[in-house]
Amino acid sequence: MVVNAGSFKNGITIEMDNGIWQIVEFQHVKPGKGSPFVRAKLKNVKTGSVIETSFNPTEKFDLAHIDKTKYSYLYRDGDMYVFMNLETYDQIPLSPDQVGDAMKFVKENDECMICSCNGDIISIEPPMFVELEVTETEPGVKGDTATGATKPATVETGAQVKVPLFVNQGDKIKIDTRTGEYLSRV
Repeated sequence: MVVNAGSFKNGITIEMDNGIWQIVEFQHVKPGKGSPFVRAKLKNVKTGSVIETSFNPTEKFDLAHIDKTKYSYLYRDGDMYVFMNLETYDQIPLSPDQVGDAMKFVKENDECMICSCNGDIISIEPPMFVELEVTETEPGVKGDTATGATKPATVETGAQVKVPLFVNQGDKIKIDTRTGEYLSRV
């Protein structure tokens, strides 16, 4: 399918400059003098880099078809992360470059969506929310209830998270994987 720049919507993915780009933001601009244009912020799906550029509204792009398949993260084998397709039970090893930062909140047996385009794996989407145990943090001090105050904590996957002062080592917490923010105790 083809889409022109005048029809951009947030979240669509296009093929441009031998890469796959997702529209993060766009704006139709109609200057007083001169012809209208579309200003867009694009994110490279593979590298995560973000660019801002302008397009003629009639400029055409191929839509990138992104396949999302549900996989289960099995284990880490040396440098490789091993995933299993939940429909076919096929196992695939992925390198740290392919998984990026997506694995910092994922533990064994968690389900992830593996996104691919034209057979190439482009990204991994961890579950939106995860429940992890705090493995290391300073102990909470009784009576220390400063509103909004946080302290660093390490969770069982090794990721660092800011948590409220009342969270202790051994507590299970809920984390938003999109932002890496603490949500609540479980």
